[in-house]
Amino acid sequence: MAKLHVRKGDTVQVISGKDRGITGKVIEVYPESDRLIVEGVNRIKKHTRVGQNARGSKTGGIITTEAPIHVSNVMVVDPEDGRPTRIGYRKDKVEKRRPDGSTYESERSVRVSKRTGKDL
Repeated sequence: MAKLHVRKGDTVQVISGKDRGITGKVIEVYPESDRLIVEGVNRIKKHTRVGQNARGSKTGGIITTEAPIHVSNVMVVDPEDGRPTRIGYRKDKVEKRRPDGSTYESERSVRVSKRTGKDL
């Protein structure tokens, strides 16, 4: 399973497919299938069975919802200029603390915009 360049909450732009050019927020990520759900993208009509809940109101009918799209069809939008960008990674040195109070140095991976060089 490969690591994805997109996380939940990122703003992404669709770069291919029927919804090309649309910008939306990532609602959910499925890393096992390399897919994600983007707000307002790949809308489908889903037919659900009519039923009743405990209070007696009817549920069901035709529901419009977002379907997953492949992660290769989106690019993360750079917050600096609002244009799609590639993602790079930078290692930052951080100091961590153990439960006994002693400290040690470690590295943290930070996502960086290839376009502007700013953190994402």
